[in-house]
Amino acid sequence: MSKNIVDIQSVGMKYQSINGEIPAIENISFSVEKGSFVSLVGPSGCGKSTLLSIISGLLKPSSGKVFIDGEEVTKTSDKVGYMLQKDYLFDWRTIYQNVILGLEIRKILTPENKDFVLNLLKTYGLYDFKDKYPSQLSGGMRQRAALIRTLAVKPEILLLDEAFSALDYQTRLAVTEDIYSIIKSENKTAIMVTHDISESISMADWVVVLSKRPAVIRNIHRIVFDCPKRTPLKCREHPSFREYFNLIWKELDVHV
Repeated sequence: MSKNIVDIQSVGMKYQSINGEIPAIENISFSVEKGSFVSLVGPSGCGKSTLLSIISGLLKPSSGKVFIDGEEVTKTSDKVGYMLQKDYLFDWRTIYQNVILGLEIRKILTPENKDFVLNLLKTYGLYDFKDKYPSQLSGGMRQRAALIRTLAVKPEILLLDEAFSALDYQTRLAVTEDIYSIIKSENKTAIMVTHDISESISMADWVVVLSKRPAVIRNIHRIVFDCPKRTPLKCREHPSFREYFNLIWKELDVHV
């Protein structure tokens, strides 16, 4: 049995406003197995990104606790890497200089870590572009570079906050294939926030469905596709895909 790497226990978050406290999320509890891919879906503004910030240690919850590898989260951790909607590559730095940025900041730019980064660039098709600048790369390649920058510091858990939503649809499909492949081949645990039901089903082992704000867990779905060498595109073409989609669509109370 896989070990839980993340445990979220009765987490709630309230924000202060001039009109008093505003609850964002309430009594959220679930666990994430090591090496699994979990998607969080819910209505816009329901608190998905807030939950991700709490898991990362950037926000302290108003109630409840989060544990990573059995240790309570009280601050940001080297075990967690964060990938946002924008790639935040610095235009004045080459791709190589961008992907080693975290290593520089943490003062761990060792020969071993430099070799690790170069191997990541080679493995995932960016080595020939390492001396180029972000403006010379496509949107998909930039997102790949952003993921390699996140992987460079060797986190155990990747948090993806709408990481593909800035891309056009065609590029987005290709990039989800890339990113999924990289995450699985590097054996990372991933928690992804997305408003795209299809994306959540095609990439995740588990989909956590949240209600409107204040968010509570409406359901947790185990996503299983009986296809060899699973990829997001293969999942979209699988007969079970539509069943999962319709189920989650109804739970989100989306009306056309």
